[in-house]
Amino acid sequence: MKTQIVKYLKAKVEDLEIFYRESGPKDGPVILLLHGFPTSSHMYRNLIPLLNEKYHVIAPDLPGFGYSDAPKNTEFEYTFDHITKYIQGLIDQLELKRFALYVFDYGAPVGFRLAVANPEKVTGIISQNGNAYVEGLSEGWNPFQKYWADPSEENRNNLRGMSTAQTTQWQYFTGVADPTLVAPESYTLDQYFLDRPGNVEIQLDLFKSYASNVALYPTFQEYFRKSQPAVLAVWGDKDPFFLPPGAEAFKRDLPKATVKFYDTGHFALETHVQEIGEEIVEFLSKLPE
Repeated sequence: MKTQIVKYLKAKVEDLEIFYRESGPKDGPVILLLHGFPTSSHMYRNLIPLLNEKYHVIAPDLPGFGYSDAPKNTEFEYTFDHITKYIQGLIDQLELKRFALYVFDYGAPVGFRLAVANPEKVTGIISQNGNAYVEGLSEGWNPFQKYWADPSEENRNNLRGMSTAQTTQWQYFTGVADPTLVAPESYTLDQYFLDRPGNVEIQLDLFKSYASNVALYPTFQEYFRKSQPAVLAVWGDKDPFFLPPGAEAFKRDLPKATVKFYDTGHFALETHVQEIGEEIVEFLSKLPE
């Protein structure tokens, strides 16, 4: 077995440098990995080697995250529509004609927007705790929903704690049976970027914009019903934000969807990368190229 290298690259998309990891054969089927909050493409460091023997893997950092540019929120509009525009720009620049999507957390509303806009390009979707149904939203979203209904300074400030080191580690460890499986560099790197000057304001703007994702759930579901993409949902069933019913709900619009649950939390790849990786490889092998 040939060991595939991973390249760490940047592409200029409009006015921003977008960082991305690339690995695997250039002529292989493409899989685009989209990360969530508060992480980056680093969350896929252990998954990429399980995919890159056959598949051409692209894993970008969203604007405002990881090693991609993160202009101040006074200089850049941090909304999910705007972020999607830059990932679409990267797809166009890399001339990705057909690709499978792996979506997680924030990567889901970005990825589903891309799928709605490019249905002919998407060969299949892997959703790892990437929600598209209101049934999947836990009570942990209540403070966010309060902010959406009333975007006052008080409600905004009530969400500042989401960017603290304590909360970041809580996200990583909640629901995890064996905490020794969670690599400390994961949450440490996330916190490094969260602690950059002005980054909390970026995250608060995105918390506000998340309301647009929930508003688009009917659009995403219509895409599922109309296009019937192959879907694999791999879900940490102890996720404090996205509940198992959100995974099961895919079957309502996609009767052939495969749903797999794992005894872990939000960042399921930290503890179950081998099992999830095997499931993904089997899923990808059945997709059209």
